[in-house]
Amino acid sequence: MSEIRPAGDALDELREAMRRFTTEREWTAFHTPKNLAMALAGEAGELLEHFQWLTPEQSARLPADTHEAAALEMADVLLYLVRLSDVLGVDLAGAARRKIRINEERYPVELARGRADKYNRL
Repeated sequence: MSEIRPAGDALDELREAMRRFTTEREWTAFHTPKNLAMALAGEAGELLEHFQWLTPEQSARLPADTHEAAALEMADVLLYLVRLSDVLGVDLAGAARRKIRINEERYPVELARGRADKYNRL
């Protein structure tokens, strides 16, 4: 497996910031797993809007204002994901590490290099 530095500190910091933000506004009752998952999907859709109808080349060279808007949408996606993982008690960094290991097994370098096929078609 590739060496990945622990993201725990950064994710822990974001989790605590989101807990504080939510608590201060008395929004905890609204932050159910269903609502957070729906909000996450909505924000992912807003991120996609910045790339809709662009060519691959255009999507790799976003104008500065679009790049910044996309960055803020990515932040929204991340924050909702961190909040959802907190509410569900999921160690997000740990789950991501497990998923990378699974993908390394599903996509062995010798079979997957240079291919975009799903693991069951390699």
